[in-house]
Amino acid sequence: MQEESEKVTRKTRIDPLLQKAGWKIVTYNVSVPLSSLDYCAVTEYPTDNGPADYALVASGKIIALVEAKKVGNNPQEVLTQDERYARGLSGSPFNFNGIRVPFLFATNGVQIWFRDARSPFNYSRQIETFTPPHILESYL
Repeated sequence: MQEESEKVTRKTRIDPLLQKAGWKIVTYNVSVPLSSLDYCAVTEYPTDNGPADYALVASGKIIALVEAKKVGNNPQEVLTQDERYARGLSGSPFNFNGIRVPFLFATNGVQIWFRDARSPFNYSRQIETFTPPHILESYL
């Protein structure tokens, strides 16, 4: 059996999970201002440290990043990669010890790991589903 690629995992597993939680999947487009987006998961969002797989946008602000990996990878192990992209979000109104978003997610389409960057402890934990946009935004 051939192993599923990250691209296939994103399209068949992760995109539907985000959509089920209420996030609209949109492809990054330099001509679309961030301020015009709400409750969107923007794919391949550019940062100073490379593109984030998904930037979760509410009320025109990136409030979370999602690092995606193929099914065989452990998503908890890539939260540091997610953090690197978050440190490269220039122009963000947020700054939690250099992490420029409040929330970080990592997933392989089967497991989802979450970390609240606002917490001084920064503990990650496994969650069942992505947080709906209106709820995630209410935590700000």
